[in-house]
Amino acid sequence: MQNTHLTLEEIAQHCGGQMPLPVQDVNGAVFSEPWQAHAFAMTLQLHEKGLFTWPEWAAALTAEIRSAQVAGDTDTGATYYAHWLNALESMVLAKQLGTADQIHELEHAWEDAAARTPHGQPIVLEL
Repeated sequence: MQNTHLTLEEIAQHCGGQMPLPVQDVNGAVFSEPWQAHAFAMTLQLHEKGLFTWPEWAAALTAEIRSAQVAGDTDTGATYYAHWLNALESMVLAKQLGTADQIHELEHAWEDAAARTPHGQPIVLEL
């Protein structure tokens, strides 16, 4: 998908209509932070590479949200992308696409890259 101006409905159609759509706020915004869009895009890319099906993804995201609710998450929607990212990490680990140490190292590499990047400039990850 090269066009970055697709609607959510167009993205879902591209994915066979099975993809769980991201949550929109009252103003119609989907992502309030850039990392949320990145997590969404990584999920799409992994699916497009055939590493998991949308039903597998939906089950992983549902399990993550339910686990968080049991632990006291008030389910206001504010933590939706944290659950999304946790589900993505769980999927990466379950599919043996990476290790917890690799995910941890990558997390810190992104934090370091963001800290040294001037506001408004693209973050460049150096590994």
